[in-house]
Amino acid sequence: MSLSEIKLLDSIENELKNSKNLLAFSAGVDSSALFFLLLRENIPFDIALVNYGLRDTSIVEERHAIDLAKEYNLTCYTTKAPYFRKNFEKNARDFRYSFFDSIIKKHSYNNLLTAHQLNDQLEWFLMRLTKGAGVNELIGLESISQRKNYTIIRPLLHISKEELLDYLKENDYPYFVDESNFNSKYERNIFRKEFSNRLLSQYQEGIKRSFQYLQEDKKNLMIGYRELFSHKEFYIIYYSREYQKSRIVDLYIKRLGYLLSSHQRKEIERLSSVVIGDNWVVESIENRIFIAPYIKIKMPKTFKEKCRVAKIPSKIRPYLYQEEINPFINCC
Repeated sequence: MSLSEIKLLDSIENELKNSKNLLAFSAGVDSSALFFLLLRENIPFDIALVNYGLRDTSIVEERHAIDLAKEYNLTCYTTKAPYFRKNFEKNARDFRYSFFDSIIKKHSYNNLLTAHQLNDQLEWFLMRLTKGAGVNELIGLESISQRKNYTIIRPLLHISKEELLDYLKENDYPYFVDESNFNSKYERNIFRKEFSNRLLSQYQEGIKRSFQYLQEDKKNLMIGYRELFSHKEFYIIYYSREYQKSRIVDLYIKRLGYLLSSHQRKEIERLSSVVIGDNWVVESIENRIFIAPYIKIKMPKTFKEKCRVAKIPSKIRPYLYQEEINPFINCC
């Protein structure tokens, strides 16, 4: 692909031009390239940056983001993350998305744009492959995925990091290099250095086509389910094939901002009632999956009896009672 040919997918581009978009910006290679590609295509957007304070250049990068937004008449949202002593990657991700969620809710954005690219896609694939995973888990990054109140769009999944870097250099666009990307204490960096970069340098086009085929296969695997009812963070989903159960739950839990572990997926496949992270409860009965916030409250016996008759699983009932949802909605 020549630099002049680097572009967003047509279907995504058309969607973005008619939406209010927020770009997750870090000032690194990927998000900087996406920043200037969005400008080139006249796509409206603002930016949001989390300063983790881990590098000497963190303050400089935040100032750069603010100045860049001002130069192009965009809004820039920034925040300083606390210091995470343990589980940095997970805690940082949770903090980051909580920040994005609050901005999107307050300012009514339709889409969150992230700069994940082909290298990220392959790294995720290889990492999940070594831990044991099915198609749904192997293809963890999708061009379009749903959250609670907005859509996550990843316009660069078909473009490699090398192509993005060449694009920035050819046009003399500014960017910063995150030194943590070379730190071998992070598992992803090991896969990047030892495997994904080498594979892409030799087999990029074939790898790109393989991901396209796998995305189609993933869609076909999910045929045969439908959403019966939803209310805020409560869902009832019908499914026709037993192997779909954990895949469907994974899809919906991601919308709610939570990533399932492989252990949790196995529990969902094996059990009819699972509490996830003390936040969510997943219960299944008669080809129906129920997903709701996990709460404990006292309920009158009359309501419990209605739920029993309506075949509402026991751990789902408190949320229905709290939200005053008719238990017999499941019978419709």
